[in-house]
Amino acid sequence: MKVKRTIHNKTILLSTGWFIILFVLCSFTVFQDRPITIYLVGDSTMANKTSTEWPETGWGMPFKYFFNKSITVDNRAVNGRSTKTFIAENRWQEVLDVLKPGDYVFIEFGHNDEAVGIPRSTSPEAYRVNLEKMVRETRAKSALPILLTPVSRRRFTHDGKIDDTHILYSPIVKEVAANTHTPLIDMDKKSAALLEELGPENAKFLFNYIKPGINPNYPAGRSDDTHFNETGARRMAELVLAEIKNIDAALYARVITK
Repeated sequence: MKVKRTIHNKTILLSTGWFIILFVLCSFTVFQDRPITIYLVGDSTMANKTSTEWPETGWGMPFKYFFNKSITVDNRAVNGRSTKTFIAENRWQEVLDVLKPGDYVFIEFGHNDEAVGIPRSTSPEAYRVNLEKMVRETRAKSALPILLTPVSRRRFTHDGKIDDTHILYSPIVKEVAANTHTPLIDMDKKSAALLEELGPENAKFLFNYIKPGINPNYPAGRSDDTHFNETGARRMAELVLAEIKNIDAALYARVITK
């Protein structure tokens, strides 16, 4: 009788153990499949483009195709916007209004903030305050902010190095990230390394270099060292994804790798 009771108790424990394991696995699966939105806020280097702007492509456009169906990428970046104008035009509030717990906000500004003598210009001090505001208000919604330094321009020095055009503003992003314990993707550094690896001439294949008479959107041609073409946008998106793998394993688990 005692032996039977012992066997019975072991059976119950074994069944309970398997139930707990199954419950944990199911819970993990549900968590992994829970719908999440990644909001992209930034400028023209990230933004969606119209057909009349082609082949100009923001890196946020190909970025959405790298994730499984549980992720929605909502690209709110807009051409010509700085942190100041993005907030002033109520675009930031529109993101906050729909932000849900567990969502992500990728924040990349700088190209227009650092412009001098025009309405969208943002002083370094105001740039810092605006980034801190975005981080703070994202977290207040139980969402997850990720800061990105602005992508590099294709401007080379005589010795083949990228000219640091974000010399005042990229360090501020890094400081805000460190002070607020926010994940950082240093796109300035990563994109500069890629461009230097390619060299001045080959790097043109990532940007909008169009000869006259080839593209009806730019009949006079175009030589643009700031905005990407489709190839360049994809390469930038790939740099972002590589860093996601290092800073957020749970999010990277939703990346389509095959």
